[in-house]
Amino acid sequence: MNKSALILPIVAVVLAGALSSVFIVDEREKALVLQFGQIKQIKEDPGLAFKIPLIQEVVRYDDRILSLDTPPIEVTPSDDRRLVVDAFARYRIADVVQFRQAVGALGIPAAEDRLASILLTQTRAVLGSEGVTSNTILSSDRAALMVRITELAQARASALGLDVVDVRLKQTNLPEQNLDATFARMRAEREREAADEVARGEEAAQRVRAQADRTVVELTSQAQKEADIARGEADARRNAIFAEAFGQDPEFFEFYRSLTAYSRALQGRNSTMVMSPDSEFFNYLKSDQPRQ
Repeated sequence: MNKSALILPIVAVVLAGALSSVFIVDEREKALVLQFGQIKQIKEDPGLAFKIPLIQEVVRYDDRILSLDTPPIEVTPSDDRRLVVDAFARYRIADVVQFRQAVGALGIPAAEDRLASILLTQTRAVLGSEGVTSNTILSSDRAALMVRITELAQARASALGLDVVDVRLKQTNLPEQNLDATFARMRAEREREAADEVARGEEAAQRVRAQADRTVVELTSQAQKEADIARGEADARRNAIFAEAFGQDPEFFEFYRSLTAYSRALQGRNSTMVMSPDSEFFNYLKSDQPRQ
């Protein structure tokens, strides 16, 4: 009984030691086996690996492509038009041994601080170099600038065991103190363009109105002329009819003219006429016999 009680703890210790000596490396990571801070093994392939329990420890690093956003910085291109830019980088740990030696136990946070400093320095140097203007940065030509920043950052980051895959600008803005002046200038330009458009529109409207007034005058004159001609022809036709009627029956024509004069003079609106009783105006009202 005492012997069994002694063996079981020993077996448990042996099993625990065996299990603690085995570790698994994921395909998304790399691992270093350290002994008292010194690198003893490099495990870059996924699968099982072994270490000495209690004496050695395993440090794992992400083997995937990682992202890093840089804080906004102010740059001054060669045309002295200041811009505020911020960028992001894609990087990966290329050499875990060099990475460990460069940053020690601080790991990725310390490496990202140093990489961010490298990116800011190279971004400011490239965007502020001779021949680079704000228009270059804001146009599609900035792709070449990003390649230059990536190459310079890669050269500096290789000392950290890092591989800078790509660097891109996220935003490019004017400094806050310049925005109001820029917006005011843009507003003034738009107002001037609007005033020019209004002036051109008013000029075109005046031309259209003048043409319309001229057309109205011409049409009115032409219509008046045609109306006068028609009226004259009608008057001539009427006079010809009256003359023809008068020639056929002068007595009837005189009677018709008298009736017309009566209807115009005696309209029932309390008209007052002062005439001699024997006036010829009332000849057809005095007798039903035709005049001799």
